[in-house]
Amino acid sequence: MEERREISRVEYKTNGVVVICDTQEKIYVDVKDISPLGMGICVPEGHEGLLGKQVIIVAETLIMYAEVSREEKQEDGSTFIGVHAIKFTDDVLQYLFSHIG
Repeated sequence: MEERREISRVEYKTNGVVVICDTQEKIYVDVKDISPLGMGICVPEGHEGLLGKQVIIVAETLIMYAEVSREEKQEDGSTFIGVHAIKFTDDVLQYLFSHIG
């Protein structure tokens, strides 16, 4: 597969949560790699169709607001997604502050 990322990601294996911004659905995921501009994430079976959606990702000590830019179905039924970071908006920050605690 051709590398399309501008900054190489480094391995960062941890559990995380993806929140889909427009529905506030929470999906428990496995983060695989990370860079300052994005993440590679494995999403369990049954959560396809995320391409183009805006999400909030919480992974251990990191929080990223991002858009899903790549989606690849895996042999085990899961989906690997690539996300690229976008700048936090006031609405997203308000969501985070009201749901922390």
